[in-house]
Amino acid sequence: MTKTTVQKKSNTSSAPKILLQDRELRNGHKGAIVWLTGLSAAGKSTIAQALEQKLFDNNTQTYILDGDKIRKGLCSDLGFSPEDRAENIRRIGEVAKLFQETGAIIIVAFISPYRADRDHVRKIVSAGRFIEVFVDCPLKKCEARDPKGLYAKARKGEIPEFTGISAPYEQPLHPEIHVKTDTQNLEQCVEIILAYLKDQKILTGQW
Repeated sequence: MTKTTVQKKSNTSSAPKILLQDRELRNGHKGAIVWLTGLSAAGKSTIAQALEQKLFDNNTQTYILDGDKIRKGLCSDLGFSPEDRAENIRRIGEVAKLFQETGAIIIVAFISPYRADRDHVRKIVSAGRFIEVFVDCPLKKCEARDPKGLYAKARKGEIPEFTGISAPYEQPLHPEIHVKTDTQNLEQCVEIILAYLKDQKILTGQW
């Protein structure tokens, strides 16, 4: 009987040909996730857009992931129960991680009310690459802004499980960055974030 020789497949084909370090060297900065968390109308999206513009204007590879984009597509099948919220954040975290591994600075603007869900994302990302930003604003101030009329509807019971009204928000215990949009203006908030990114050597070179 003739023996058949089975050749083992090389694992080298599955190894990345372009390393993260190579991408970051070309980009001129490191990849990171800037995760903005806070109540609805706290100012997360406004800060995210201003931060993205600043980064883009300085030739930084950057992109925003926010609730409107994700809920309309990737997470259109999810509701707002604690279980669905957890799955929503899990998916966002995985997408943000993929972007970060291209060497880009990904800005995530989500209420993300539960610490455990945010901590899960932190754990799947390399150390120092998950930057939690607590966008702090008193509930009364957020309700007074209420640009989409969501708080008013939640108070009337038209929106169930609304964070801050009928569902909890768990504030970050040790965020990398803490901004207060009731006392700090937009420019100050953005500069605080940029200063941290520079201090941690996420932003280098032209910065």
